[in-house]
Amino acid sequence: MVSSEPLTGFAIAAVLEDGRWRCSVLEDGLEELDAAIDELRKLRSTGAVFGMLAVDDEFFILLRPSPQGVATVLSDAAAALDYDIAADVLDLLRAEPPEDEDDEIWPAGDLALLADLGLPEAEMQVIVDEVDLYPDEQLRMVAQRCGFADEFDNALERISS
Repeated sequence: MVSSEPLTGFAIAAVLEDGRWRCSVLEDGLEELDAAIDELRKLRSTGAVFGMLAVDDEFFILLRPSPQGVATVLSDAAAALDYDIAADVLDLLRAEPPEDEDDEIWPAGDLALLADLGLPEAEMQVIVDEVDLYPDEQLRMVAQRCGFADEFDNALERISS
């Protein structure tokens, strides 16, 4: 489906424990969806745990495991035409990718994924619709709205150093 070039971007886990956020890097999260989900499931917490993946300056993925399964958001379903990890998200969602000639950006998944953390569905839609922003900028907006922008920035610094 896609070229075998390595993906650029990042995968970060956000964990809310006792009212405090911490962010860590998901080491294998960018290459395979199952690896990201497995890493997130290992981060046991009494609070929220979710993953934020930015892929090739093209799109982002949010993952939130729970005992019932994994809730997810793919910022642009058309990415599944070019990226295996995006196609895997659509498979998980049991959704079809758009047609090749469809130029519109449309998200897939549960846009209310982080509503309980301060990011309602309507605001997530606004973030997804910000097509002039790179995925890292969109994810920073997510982090800011949920209240862990500083921790997110620190995780990005660790990745780039």
